[in-house]
Amino acid sequence: MMTSNKPYIIRAFYEWILDNNVTPYIAIDATLPYVEVPEQYISEGKIILNLLPSAIHNLNLGNEWISFSTRFNGVSVDINAPIGSIIAIYARENGHGIEFPAEALTENPFVKEEDVKSTKKDASPFSVVSNDCKDEPKKPSAKKSTTKKTTKKPSLTIVE
Repeated sequence: MMTSNKPYIIRAFYEWILDNNVTPYIAIDATLPYVEVPEQYISEGKIILNLLPSAIHNLNLGNEWISFSTRFNGVSVDINAPIGSIIAIYARENGHGIEFPAEALTENPFVKEEDVKSTKKDASPFSVVSNDCKDEPKKPSAKKSTTKKTTKKPSLTIVE
């Protein structure tokens, strides 16, 4: 069984966003267990964080966790989030990026991946998003679609 490709995609988008001189933001589902973020900045169960290198310290985009230090109103805060809690990474200026479904950790965050049984082996765990609006970034939607989804192959939009 192969490991998740989600952390690799997050790292690739992070690098791509920085290479294009725009600000990388991540959205985290703060309702999931083991997410350590300042609660006063959570809105609708989510928190949006700036990952610009000048705004953070000790960034670790690992395969299981994302962690870094940042400041909120001058107070240093350590951020720790399981990869499964990352629901989007995108550019603040134009909204280009990618969304992911939230994936809660098992009760023990140190359980090996091969010990966890997947219920959706063939399902794609993410979708590609592109927002051509230059004024506001695309924010992850909390609304669930009530229409029946059709099965389509994933597609990727190339942005030049």
